[in-house]
Amino acid sequence: MAKIDDDIRRARTRPGSEYGDPAVFAAVVERVLARSWLPVGPPEIGPGEAAPLCLLPGVLDEPLVYTRDEAGTLHCLSNVCTHRGMQVVCEAGPTKRLRCTYHGRRFGLDGAFQAAPGFEDAEDFPRPSDDLPRVPHGCWGPLHFLGLAPGTALEEWVGPLEEILGWLPLHDFRFDPDRSRDYEVAANWALYIDNYLEGFHIPTVHKSLARSLDVSAYETRLMPHGSVQVGIAADGEPAFEVPPDHPDAGRPIAAWYLHLFPTTMVNAYPWGISVNHVEPLGPRRTRVRFVEYSWRPELREEGAGGDLHRVQLEDEAVVEAAQVGVRSRLYDRGRYAPRHEAAVHHFHRLLHKALVADQSV
Repeated sequence: MAKIDDDIRRARTRPGSEYGDPAVFAAVVERVLARSWLPVGPPEIGPGEAAPLCLLPGVLDEPLVYTRDEAGTLHCLSNVCTHRGMQVVCEAGPTKRLRCTYHGRRFGLDGAFQAAPGFEDAEDFPRPSDDLPRVPHGCWGPLHFLGLAPGTALEEWVGPLEEILGWLPLHDFRFDPDRSRDYEVAANWALYIDNYLEGFHIPTVHKSLARSLDVSAYETRLMPHGSVQVGIAADGEPAFEVPPDHPDAGRPIAAWYLHLFPTTMVNAYPWGISVNHVEPLGPRRTRVRFVEYSWRPELREEGAGGDLHRVQLEDEAVVEAAQVGVRSRLYDRGRYAPRHEAAVHHFHRLLHKALVADQSV
C-alpha cells in the first residue's frame, strides 16, 4: 500500500495498480468495509417480526437479521447460530422467538440465548458468547446504517450531516422509488469516489451542471471522516434559504455534496436529497445505488440536481475510461491539484490509514 504524503503540494496519488489489484481489494473488504458504517435499506418490519438480510452480497456476504420485539425496539443481529453456524432465519415474517432449525437452539428477538436441547450436561453453559452477536445500527433522518465493527460512533460519523442538513424538515422527505435506480460501473469503487470528490472536472465533463453553478466559487471542506463540497448557485438558479446560524449562511447554496468514509455520498438540493450507496463488487466492478428522497418536488427538474441521471452517465463514462488508463504499464502515479483535489487527497490518506491499521507503516 503506497503511502500518501500528508502535504498535498508534494504528494503523489495512489498508484494505478492499486485500482485493480485483487490483493488490495481483498484488504479493502476486510480492513475497510468490514470495519465501517455502511448504508442499508430501511428495515420495514413491525413488532414481533424478523427479516434476514445479507450485507454486501458477493463481497462481505455477511448474514444478518433485523428483528423488532413486542415493545417495538429494533435489533440487528448475526443470523448465524452460535452452536454450529446454521443460518437461523431464512424467511421474513412474524415470530415470537428465533429458532435454529438444525438442532433447535432458541434465542429471543433481542438475540439473547434462551434454550438449547441436548446441552443439559455441558459445563459453564450458557455463556455470553452463546447469544447472537448484536450489530451496531442506527439512522439519520430517512437514512439507515449498520457496521459489523465500526471504529467510530455513529453519532460522530453522521455529525456532518446533522451540522449541514439537520435544519431541514427531514420528516417531510419522502422516498421516491421512480427516481431511485442502480448503476453498474466497470471500474474500481475507489476510482468512482475519487471522481465524486472533486469539482475540477465539472466544466469539462458536466456542461449542463456547470451552467447551474458558479464554478469559480466551488469550495471543499475536509472533515475527520470525510468531506463536503459546496456548490454555489449561478445567478437565477435555485438555492437553499440557509438559516442565519448555519456555517454557509448568506450564501446561495445550490448543492452540498457530502462524503462519509468509505462509501456513502449524500447530496442535498433544494428539492431534497439523493444518496449514492457505493457497493464494491470486485477489483474492477462497482454498483452505485441511487436513492432519492423528495421534499419540494416542484423544484426537481431545476438547478444543480435537475438531471442526475445524465450526470451519472457522464461520470460513469470518465471513470470507466480512467480504469482502463490506470492499468497502463506506462502510468504509475500522478500529482494532486492542491486547489481542487483536497478531498481526493484526504480520502486517499484515510484509505491508506485503514489498510495499514494492523501493520507497521
